[in-house]
Amino acid sequence: MIVLNGGSSSGKSGIVRCLQAVLPEPWLAFGVDTFVDALPAAMRASDAGIAFGPDGEVVVGPEFRALEGAWIAGLAAMAGAGARIIVDEVFLSGAESQRRWQEALGELPVLWVGVRCDGAIAADREVARGDRVVGMAASQADVVHRGMVYDLEVDTGHAESMACARAIAARVT
Repeated sequence: MIVLNGGSSSGKSGIVRCLQAVLPEPWLAFGVDTFVDALPAAMRASDAGIAFGPDGEVVVGPEFRALEGAWIAGLAAMAGAGARIIVDEVFLSGAESQRRWQEALGELPVLWVGVRCDGAIAADREVARGDRVVGMAASQADVVHRGMVYDLEVDTGHAESMACARAIAARVT
């Protein structure tokens, strides 16, 4: 399993697509955005689910955490059954988020990758995307990396997605 952690608009999704192209075996890709999109609409704007503040703040509630735990366990089960999985994540709680994943993944081999991007660059990408709450990229750029332990870090502000993917792939194959 490869777990990419970085703030919103840091370039994780681009790296994932490039990884799928350069890795010799097929790898499945799952992202936190896919998980959030799978939630019932009522949970995407509630205190129990996930709420997005006007300044880009993201607040998650207990029902979100419970479903997230099941989602993580499901991905761990798939990896345990032999699927190669790339996860595109935003660890809002930094090291605490990583700990939840580590507990679920147990002894499975994992490459932990920090995807860094200067907050100003990510903010520009956020505006260009048009599908994010403005402020999310800047507010997450550093906080998602607090207390994290990575096997590898890449910086999409200084390298293209393909170069980052190749650096990651070199650690996998």
